Amino acid sequence: MDDGFLMEVCVDSVESAVNAERGGAGRIELCAGLVEGGTTPSMGLLQVVKQCVRVPVFVMIRPRGGDFLYSDREVEVMKADIRLAKLHGADGLVFGALTEDGRIDTELCTALLAVCRPLPVTFHRAFDMVHDPLVALETLISLGFERVLTSGCDSSALEGLSLIKRLAEQVMSSARCVTWGLFPPGGGITERNLQRILEGSTASEFHCSARSARDSGMKFRNPNVAMGASFSAPEYSIKVADVAKVRTLNAIAKNIL
Repeated sequence: MDDGFLMEVCVDSVESAVNAERGGAGRIELCAGLVEGGTTPSMGLLQVVKQCVRVPVFVMIRPRGGDFLYSDREVEVMKADIRLAKLHGADGLVFGALTEDGRIDTELCTALLAVCRPLPVTFHRAFDMVHDPLVALETLISLGFERVLTSGCDSSALEGLSLIKRLAEQVMSSARCVTWGLFPPGGGITERNLQRILEGSTASEFHCSARSARDSGMKFRNPNVAMGASFSAPEYSIKVADVAKVRTLNAIAKNIL
């Protein structure tokens, strides 16, 4: 924490993790599959990132893209990934789970939290898919989550700003807010809208990816083959956390808070 706020950068590579720290990030959320909103990273990635950065590394626990309604076998995968992440140096975990009717899956979350402890846990943007966010927030506080990542149940934190502010006020008015963490707005944060989001939300944390595209070093390229679905990113353009973007966002936040 620096000057009353914390910047968390979501990364999916060692290069991005190093760039995020160089740019001033106070915490890293480590994922794979950012095109799908983030999935569980490999333990090899976690090990190397932990060797290269000093800021806390929170590990995404999400066995697949798509919704947050998990089967029994997917739950076993999540529990195994949590144990492995703890073994390989994770400083915190990030997950979310919902019932089919859009409520917090309290039974599953309780079971996963027990495996995560004593590490702190963030409930991720599954929160933005809940039926009633105000009720969901109370549920998460009672379960023991330290923080929630949200775009205010809208397409970006800017569009969801009014709800983010209501949720932050709900946290501050709770007698349990001393033991509960901060409420970082996440989703679509850029240097163009960060000031408005932070001033409007009263948040003390924010979450971003701050990425730019970098051209691949490959000289031979086969234009007829793609390594994924038609909507996937081009093979020869790599997105990484941009040191300059991270520093810019950091500077904006320091001037506000």
